[in-house]
Amino acid sequence: MSIGGELQATLDASRKSWIGTANDPACDFPIQNLPFGVFSDRNNHAPRAGVAIGDRIVDLGALESAGLLTVAYPATHVAQKNDASVFARDSLNAFIALGRDAWRSVRVQLSALLERDNGRLRDDETLKSRALVSMSDATLHLPVEIPGYTDFYSSKEHATNVGSMFRDPANALLPNWLEIPIGYNGRASSVVVSGTPVRRPNGQLKLPDTPRPVFGACRKLDIELETGFIVGRGNALGEPIACADAEDHIFGMVLLNDWSARDIQQWEYVPLGPFNSKTFATTISPWIVTLDALEPFRVAQPVQAPAPLDYLRHRPDGKHGFDIALEVRMRARDARHATTIARTNFRHMYWTMAQQLAHHTVSGCNTRVGDLMGSGTISGPTADSFGSLLELTWNGKKPIELDEGGTRTFIDDGDELTLAGWCQGDGYRVGFGTCVGEVLPAKK
Repeated sequence: MSIGGELQATLDASRKSWIGTANDPACDFPIQNLPFGVFSDRNNHAPRAGVAIGDRIVDLGALESAGLLTVAYPATHVAQKNDASVFARDSLNAFIALGRDAWRSVRVQLSALLERDNGRLRDDETLKSRALVSMSDATLHLPVEIPGYTDFYSSKEHATNVGSMFRDPANALLPNWLEIPIGYNGRASSVVVSGTPVRRPNGQLKLPDTPRPVFGACRKLDIELETGFIVGRGNALGEPIACADAEDHIFGMVLLNDWSARDIQQWEYVPLGPFNSKTFATTISPWIVTLDALEPFRVAQPVQAPAPLDYLRHRPDGKHGFDIALEVRMRARDARHATTIARTNFRHMYWTMAQQLAHHTVSGCNTRVGDLMGSGTISGPTADSFGSLLELTWNGKKPIELDEGGTRTFIDDGDELTLAGWCQGDGYRVGFGTCVGEVLPAKK
């Protein structure tokens, strides 16, 4: 069977695993998914590479040591064989740098090992006890070392809402928005993994009734429901990535919460855009879902008018959107349950990931393995599908009600925000897990 055929087999909707929890239709991590991450556990505190399957994590290094997993090193990486295993690292960067053939080879091998009728690992109790770790016993870490972070502004619905709120609704979109994927260079050092508490930022606030700004804690703390993609193959300085080739440079996707201090942002963003209002934290989910796992869920991207300039054009027969259901949940301090405050879908995104990467590099900007690119807030066409509290409450004018009582316009201290996302298949779903952050009070 060719590599293409083997890859196709990993996506078979009827394929089941001998790990029973992976076969639950509501499980985010069936055998069709196999997302990559970095974990440690109480028996081994060293962070290392793993793959999620059901309620278990597969220790890739343990399988490699046992001879059940072979890493395909390209000729340019032969010397790396003498170094520590790419799986015995505290980030996935070394593994990702091996290239697409290596990613796919590991996926194919794992899918076969975990398939219901394969007894090679299933029946080896000793190896199974070393190679499989319970999710409940694991600590999940930031999956990649992030050299650079860029955040885009690519939802037409979100940009229209914000433009209508703060400018003339008849001219909500600025003239350049329909021509280029707008973005800004963010702060890689403050990207954190799901579960990391987020401290409310301090900064300058310009109040309506004061002639000068005051200093204090953000009063309009917001979430932004986003996804992000991880660069899997960089480009050299001065060598742009063509739109037609851009997806070959993407390893996979994560959920991303671009925490935003709206009042700090409103004062500082003219003339150069966001700064301290965005740098205090960005949360991502711990599992990276590969583009191969997302392949069955491709959909046509929204019609773009005017037609993009040539360097931003896809092949005419391609589908470059993805049908990813997304939702935001808010749980207030002391509440037993979270309230779902928004549901939307990644398929609404106007500018695609390929277009974002092509535009980012068209000037000759280089990218590196592990770079993170945020989608921008993902909003849909209805009021309950807006991806930020700024939109959901229309800048505080329309408070939302929580299921257990109380209302919110923006985030209070002690609130916990959860992002979730998944692609719905036939009897299974390819999920991202969750992206969670609790807000702590500002530093005095």
